Amino acid sequence: MDKKKVARTVIALAVILALTLVALAVIKGSEKKKKSSAGGFSGGGRAAMQSVTAVRTVVAHVQTVTDFVYTNGEIETQKSIEVFPAMGGTVVEMRVSLGSQVRQGDVIAYIDPSEPGSYYAKSPVTAPIAGSIITSPVKTGQKVNISSVITKIGDISNLQITAKVPERYVADIAVGQKAEITLQAYGDEKFIASVVRISPVVDPATRTKEIILNFDRNYQKVNAGMFARVKLFTIDYAGYPVVQQDAFVENSDEYYLYIVNDDSTVTKRKVVRGKNIDGQYQVVEGLADGEVVVLEGMLSLFDGAKVRDISGNIAPASDNPAPSAGNPPEGGRR
Repeated sequence: MDKKKVARTVIALAVILALTLVALAVIKGSEKKKKSSAGGFSGGGRAAMQSVTAVRTVVAHVQTVTDFVYTNGEIETQKSIEVFPAMGGTVVEMRVSLGSQVRQGDVIAYIDPSEPGSYYAKSPVTAPIAGSIITSPVKTGQKVNISSVITKIGDISNLQITAKVPERYVADIAVGQKAEITLQAYGDEKFIASVVRISPVVDPATRTKEIILNFDRNYQKVNAGMFARVKLFTIDYAGYPVVQQDAFVENSDEYYLYIVNDDSTVTKRKVVRGKNIDGQYQVVEGLADGEVVVLEGMLSLFDGAKVRDISGNIAPASDNPAPSAGNPPEGGRR
């Protein structure tokens, strides 16, 4: 009786052990299948598990960038002359005002040289040249002498900009350089001028050098006396691809760019930066003309990451492999 119980117990344990082994085999096979379909640790690796990152890109081209200097200036007439009286006395009549047009020989004012107890005829002040009154003339009743400036006459059809450049930029300026002029009255509208004269000395009081610029054409909107903001273009830098500064990734004083490959993966590449002009960097090593560089979305990238370019600079890579010659696509050859 005891032997029969022992036998039944042994059989029962054997059955339980067999069922357990079968269950473990089924579970292991199911997990292996899931890993294989998901790219798991066998064969697929990190590249198979990663998601596609949307990025914005820019095509790097070899181009010329031009350095510049900002300064301020005054709009003046190219030719002007100060008008002085022939004798001192009291201004008894002014025949002109700011902006008045005069011809050579026109009377612009009368001076009475009379003193108490004596009487003299009024002395006329005449225009030595034709032009416009470009400074406010003296007021009636004002006392003047032969060194007093009654007004200034200039040719407002030919204007220039007088500006001062800081001493540290003196080596970069030259006659013929172009400048963009902006005026408070016209917002961001730009007027083009060229450097025609450079002072041979540096002002020791301000440590600046004076330059004169002429407008490239007659701008009717520009008036003498206006305040000018001058963007003077100085030195050209050429021969290297240029990329916006936002595209660079810095790591331990080294700089990298993410280059987009034809298969829509990226390569993290070390580069050497050159001249920086207004946020545009030359890349002197590590980048070729025409390569596509990630501009936005770098924070989640790594070497070999898959990307989707939403800028339209590269065509998306196909998710399906191209059919082999022995396996034509469904529907036959075309």
